[in-house]
Amino acid sequence: MPFVVVMVTTSYPRFPGDSVGTFMEPIARHVAARGHEVHIVAPWHPRMTRGKEEDGVFFHFFRYAPVPALNVFGYAAGLHADVKLKSAAWMAAPLALAAGWFKAMRVAQKRRATVMHGHWVVPGGVIAAAARPALPLVVSLHGSDVFVAERTPPARVAARHVFARAGMVTACSDDLARRAVALGAAPGRLDVVPYGVDTSRFKPSPEARGLLRARIGLGADDVLLAAAGRLVSKKGFEYLIDAMAAIPGAHLAIAGDGDLAQPLRERAERARLGARVHFLGNLPQDDVGAWFGAADVVVIPSVRDDSGNVDGLPNTVLEALASGTPVVATLAGGIGSVVRHGETGWIVPERDAPALAGAVTTLLGNQAQRERLGAAGRALVETRFGWDAAAARFESAYDRALAFNSLTR
Repeated sequence: MPFVVVMVTTSYPRFPGDSVGTFMEPIARHVAARGHEVHIVAPWHPRMTRGKEEDGVFFHFFRYAPVPALNVFGYAAGLHADVKLKSAAWMAAPLALAAGWFKAMRVAQKRRATVMHGHWVVPGGVIAAAARPALPLVVSLHGSDVFVAERTPPARVAARHVFARAGMVTACSDDLARRAVALGAAPGRLDVVPYGVDTSRFKPSPEARGLLRARIGLGADDVLLAAAGRLVSKKGFEYLIDAMAAIPGAHLAIAGDGDLAQPLRERAERARLGARVHFLGNLPQDDVGAWFGAADVVVIPSVRDDSGNVDGLPNTVLEALASGTPVVATLAGGIGSVVRHGETGWIVPERDAPALAGAVTTLLGNQAQRERLGAAGRALVETRFGWDAAAARFESAYDRALAFNSLTR
């Protein structure tokens, strides 16, 4: 049956190609494409350019900050280096929660919602649960929300209440699902729904090889490694920079920005790698895909950081596999569910710069192996990780939440 879905989220691509909340757009669009009416409720942001409706998805943004300095709710702005909440985020939270609750309640009432879908248990799940307590509730976990609930007592209490209320909880990785159960999620009302990837956007790109290499002063035959993600602790980029000293002649292009941008630049300079490490800044998703396709190896050095935070299943993993370029990665979070050593990529221990250097050097010395791993990674995402399949799983979650709601009312 068609649902009227109110998706409460604290992040969504603010403009086409934005690198923040990238997975939210295909989730919303593909759920809408299955015949459901989708309404996004999210914080307003100064860079937001979305209209009232795009591709069957309706947008409802709420303002909450009386001064510009408090515009830090959502859009990856509330956590410093993804490790601790910024003081401004604590100050903005009560205002944003109240404004989000009011907007979600009004949208649900006016649009006659049939299901609430909270993204990130804290705060999206909290807002969605409170906005329309009588409606079926689905909560989707994406990583940082579970970390905050594990580390912050008030958030932990809130998460437990939301999990008890939810008819279904989805997690993007097995690791995240296990941690959610430890926080109080019911195993029987939990499903692992990995992100999808658009294989028409992320694909092998021979023509990009020369064009992008020329942009940073390289020739077509120079060795290029690529990496992408927010410049925060859990991405592990410092270990990749350290590894570059043991990969003579290779260049590294890192796409992304974040709180550790300057420390990482300084780390590369101290190691006298400044000319070989290229910080590209924030790039549109299509450009990130092109850099992956232009590289000889994509490196994903994710870690569980010192505070215990770790990604679920980073989008960049699936996007790198789709590019057809061989991937070197760690097993942090949910990466091991798609990157299997010697089959779809090359696995190294976390926080191990020599192991990263050794793996990259091994692959650079074996073109046949690079081609085999690249082809296997591409085949994996083509067959298992389409957004249509993910949307179907969310649709099933709505059905199950509706059934749970009927039993408990």
